[in-house]
Amino acid sequence: MSGRKRIAVLGGTGNLGYGLALRWARAGHEIAIGSRSADRAQEAAGRIGEASGSSDVTGMDNATAAQWGEIVTLTVPWAAHDATLETILPSLHGQVLIDTTVPLKPPRVAVVQLPEGGPVAVRTQALVGDRARVAGAFHNIAAGLLTSGAVIDCDVLVTADDPETRRLVIELAGEAGCRGLDAGPLANSVVPEALTSILIHINRTYRAGHAGIRITGIETCPDEPPSD
Repeated sequence: MSGRKRIAVLGGTGNLGYGLALRWARAGHEIAIGSRSADRAQEAAGRIGEASGSSDVTGMDNATAAQWGEIVTLTVPWAAHDATLETILPSLHGQVLIDTTVPLKPPRVAVVQLPEGGPVAVRTQALVGDRARVAGAFHNIAAGLLTSGAVIDCDVLVTADDPETRRLVIELAGEAGCRGLDAGPLANSVVPEALTSILIHINRTYRAGHAGIRITGIETCPDEPPSD
C-alpha cells in the first residue's frame, strides 16, 4: 500500500471505530467518521483531529462517508450490522470493506453465538456482492488499547477471499500499531469472530481488561501470501 488513503470509519463515534480512526489519522491518512448522525460524526472528527494533530478528519453520515472512502471500515454493533449495510449499499463502488463485526448477543456476550449461515464476514460479502471486496479484521483488539496510544501486544487475524485485499489490511493493521497476519479466506473469519466471546470470558475470569491473542513461532512474514 503506497501513499495516503481515504478511509471511512462507519460507527466511528464508538470506541473501536474512534480508536482505529485516531491511529490511522496519526499515520497520515485522510479520515471520514461515519455515523447515523452527521452532527455526532462531526463532533467525533473534531476530537480525533485535535488528538492526532491532523486537519484531514471530517464527519459525515454513513452513506456519504462510504461513498467518499477508498477503504470503508464497518465498526458498528452486530444489532446494527445489516441495517447499516443496507444504508451504504448504494454508496459502494468497488472499495475494500473491512468488517470488524462480532455477533455478540447481550447479555450472554461471553458465550459464542455465531449467526445462522456462518461467519459475519461471509454474510457481509454475500450482501454487498461485487460492490466491495470484504475483509474481516480487528475482532480481537480491545478498543481501550487503541484509544490509549499504548503499544499493542496483540495480533490481528485478517481474512479475505482476495490475497491482495488481505495484504492491504495487514498493512493498515501495522499502521494501527498491531501485527496483522494473513488468516486466509473469509470462511476462516469464524475463528476470530468467535474468539471475542472467549476473550471476554477470560477478561472476566482473570480480572483483566485487554486480553488478546498472539500467534507464536512466526519470525518474518512472507513476501507473497500462499494461494488458497
